[in-house]
Amino acid sequence: MTAEIRPPIINDMSENNMDKTKKIGKKEYEAELLNLQIELVKLQEWVKLKGYKVVAIFEGRDAAGKGGVIKRITESLNPRYCRVAALGTPTDKEKSQWYFQRYVIHLPAAGEMVLFDRSWYNRAGVEHVMGFCSDAEYREFLRSCPEFERMLVRSGIKLIKYWFSVSDEEQEKRFQARIDDPTKRWKLSPMDIESRSKWVDYSRAKDAMFLHTDIEAAPWWVVNADIKRHARLNCIRHLLSRVEYEDLTPAQVNLPPRQAAENYSRPPIDSQRWIPELYSGETE
Repeated sequence: MTAEIRPPIINDMSENNMDKTKKIGKKEYEAELLNLQIELVKLQEWVKLKGYKVVAIFEGRDAAGKGGVIKRITESLNPRYCRVAALGTPTDKEKSQWYFQRYVIHLPAAGEMVLFDRSWYNRAGVEHVMGFCSDAEYREFLRSCPEFERMLVRSGIKLIKYWFSVSDEEQEKRFQARIDDPTKRWKLSPMDIESRSKWVDYSRAKDAMFLHTDIEAAPWWVVNADIKRHARLNCIRHLLSRVEYEDLTPAQVNLPPRQAAENYSRPPIDSQRWIPELYSGETE
């Protein structure tokens, strides 16, 4: 594995004073998440300055928490420089292309970070297990993927790969929560449900994928995802440690006085289309 790069400086909580036998409370979690998100902003500014190209891949079983950690990473960052690639089912045209072609167009330019919510590893997982690709295509993927990733790394891309590991029992609980919550039910696709009956097949596919693609140039990093809060903090902290960066926090900004409203008057309120104020009240 590659050598560890210096970790970011986190103020309130550290690996030494966190009780690893205890589930982190909401207040502690939110405080630590805020610290990490501040560090992510610093990382983004450094990536922009240095022209780095960063790719982070998030893979794992359905309901393992990939989307949750991606959301926490991106919510404080500038979407112009940190974007998510979450590709849908390939079109007939894309199916006729070189397999990696539709992913290549989403790779970052200098100064950008791209987070893949599932990636080219679909071929090693769902496509192989569900029979969406031939055995020859699957074998070719396992052979060519390491070379493809080595090529990306040689081109200057910092490639970081995460596998979110969740137990059978925890996945069952999360599936049931999605069924019961109408705001999350869309997350449970027919493919997710069918994957439950192929748990062992997916396990074998994951083992084969690691055997062929856990390479020195682009190793797999496994995230224990049974406790969502722990998984998010651990993954973000690790991501910060994989790219060396410096603090570019700008100096305090002083707002200039607002321009005087000379010879200007706002148009009448009733001349504009206002949405109905079903929720209204005085400002605090």
